[in-house]
Amino acid sequence: MNFDKDLQAIQEMRNAVQRAKEAQEKLMAFSQEKIDSIVEAVAIAAYNHSKKLAKMAVEETGMGVVEHKVLKNQVGSMDVFHSIKGEKTIGVIHEDKVNKVKDIAYPYGVIAAIIPTTNPTSTAMFKTLIALKAGNGIVVSPHPRAKRCTVETLKICSKAAVEAGAPEGIIGWITEPSLEATNQLMKHRDVNLILATGGSGLVKAAYSSGKPAYGVGPGNVPVYIEKTANVKNAVKMIVDSKTFDNGTICATEQSIVVDQSIKQSVINELKNNGAYFLNEEEKKKMEAIISPGKGVINPEIVGQPAAKIAEMAGVSVPSNTRLLIAEEDRVGKEVPFSLEKLAPIFALYTANTQEEALDRCQELLNLGGRGHTYSLHTNDDKVVDKFGKAMPVSRVLVNTLSSIGSVGATTALIPSMTLGCGAYGGNISSDNITARHLYNVKKIAYGIKNVQVPQPGNAAEDNDTIENRVKEAIIDSNRSDSISMDKIEQIVKQVLKEYQNQ
Repeated sequence: MNFDKDLQAIQEMRNAVQRAKEAQEKLMAFSQEKIDSIVEAVAIAAYNHSKKLAKMAVEETGMGVVEHKVLKNQVGSMDVFHSIKGEKTIGVIHEDKVNKVKDIAYPYGVIAAIIPTTNPTSTAMFKTLIALKAGNGIVVSPHPRAKRCTVETLKICSKAAVEAGAPEGIIGWITEPSLEATNQLMKHRDVNLILATGGSGLVKAAYSSGKPAYGVGPGNVPVYIEKTANVKNAVKMIVDSKTFDNGTICATEQSIVVDQSIKQSVINELKNNGAYFLNEEEKKKMEAIISPGKGVINPEIVGQPAAKIAEMAGVSVPSNTRLLIAEEDRVGKEVPFSLEKLAPIFALYTANTQEEALDRCQELLNLGGRGHTYSLHTNDDKVVDKFGKAMPVSRVLVNTLSSIGSVGATTALIPSMTLGCGAYGGNISSDNITARHLYNVKKIAYGIKNVQVPQPGNAAEDNDTIENRVKEAIIDSNRSDSISMDKIEQIVKQVLKEYQNQ
């Protein structure tokens, strides 16, 4: 008998949520040490399968570079584990003995996780680890174009977790995901929190579900090469970053803004690093391939190598071309090169002044990257301070690869595959999301201060008494050379008492 695939997906989701809920209730009784041993086992298993899962991801999605996805998987497994392993997430996590306040962590319960096609295995590892670390169960909806590699990742994580003592079903997934099953997962009565990574429509759906949600916005990242930068080092890092996994990380640089005084040296270095500069005719052909409609990116270019994209546009380039670059002087939804392109394609903007560079970068962020990330290459700390304060972003990456620096690979930022965009991007958090975002904190507070509660109707009487005593003291002072110290003391005490009761 044939069953409707959508109905099958919905039923599979419901079963997974039920198992995760039951398993999470058992997990609630586990100690911090037991939770940590499970998390470590999952991280090690995921790390040990990094290469296999990277190959599966590239084969299934047709996106990215195997060697780069291996590195993503390593960051999403062991780097994430090392960043959270010493953190208290279960039971009493802090105690202030002086002020007699205790902080007690308690998990959300069951977390719904949505996984993108661009980072299907590393994100699944990462979300699983931080969910378990905070004592939660997790049910994952993979992207339909990456379901096999994502589910395989989850099976590896689940097997390791159960072998380490976790309850069966603590990690769940939808084998044949559908849009309706994903939407129902986010609205399921037993789902307590959503971790959404994907397109803007998906993130909006997560925020509209009625559940607490961590979602992320687009990352149209400008990179400014300021005149004091080490051009050779800066360009190499930018090219390595932009071509990392063929540009599939949302924090990857999207447009270069360069000072006029160093423009030619930057162009020379870009060419030395495998960049191909498009002429006007080639640029027009490329624009049609990048964006088939106003503000819309062609999904067929995402995660593809530069030479393949050039071929799609009918542009002939050397086989060793790493990047396609076109000079641009406009920003807007109708300007394809100014959009977020998850592919090795750059727009190059020229700035005649520092203020012009600042304005251009803000313009690019306002087009579609508010709250996410900004990249800067300079040797002037004053420039870092100026641009860091001015940019409407949650991360400013200085003299490093923006793509992997933002997720903690080349910086001291928390390793994460979900980068909050804060109020600028309409998100609840501007942090790199990690385990500490996946539990609540209840506080036990003892009384340490005595407060005298005034009785109703006494305030006016007390005021009259104070006024009378003051008048009396003034009259007494007129009758003699001194005021009684006892009366002064009584007046002061009465005033203080009245002040404390206000």
